[in-house]
Amino acid sequence: MPFSTELVRDFVNTFDVETQTDELSSPAELALWLRERDLAGPHDRATDDDLRAAHELRESLRAALRREAADLPGLPLRVVVTPEEGPGLAPVADGVSGGLARIAAAAVTASWDRLKVCAEGTCQWAFIDSSKNRSRSWCSMRVCGNRTKTRAYRARKRGSRRPQGSNTDTV
Repeated sequence: MPFSTELVRDFVNTFDVETQTDELSSPAELALWLRERDLAGPHDRATDDDLRAAHELRESLRAALRREAADLPGLPLRVVVTPEEGPGLAPVADGVSGGLARIAAAAVTASWDRLKVCAEGTCQWAFIDSSKNRSRSWCSMRVCGNRTKTRAYRARKRGSRRPQGSNTDTV
C-alpha cells in the first residue's frame, strides 16, 4: 500500500466523528502532527490560518472518501515531472503550509479504490479496504457493521409486527 494512502487515512482520522475528538485542535497540535510525519521542520510553527486550512483539507478529503464532490483549500502546489515517476504535484513552500500541500499531493496518488470511509454514519472513520474484492463497507465489522445490521434487523421486526387485537381473519 503506498505511503500516500496511509497518510491520507491518518490525516482524515485526526478527527473522530463519533466522539467529536480532534487531534488538531490547536496550531501547536497541527505543527506537532506534521513534524511527527516529517512533513514540517522542527522549528516550523502553525498559525490559526494553517489550522483552518488543515480542517478544510481534512473534511474535503472525508467528503471525497464518501464519494461526494469536495473543494480542496488553496494550497501551494506545482506540477513537477520526473523521469522516474512522471507527472505529479509538489509543494511550493516548506513549513506547515508545505506539509498540508504534501497531504493534498498524496491524495492524488493514494489508492482510492482501497481508501474508504466507514458507511456507519456516526463513525466516518477512514480505512484501507484490504479485502480481495474491495467490498468492505465498515471500518470494523464487529463494531460498526454490527451496529448497522442490528439497527436494520430491529427496523424490519418493528415493520412486521401486527397491531395487537387486530384480527384480519374475521369477515
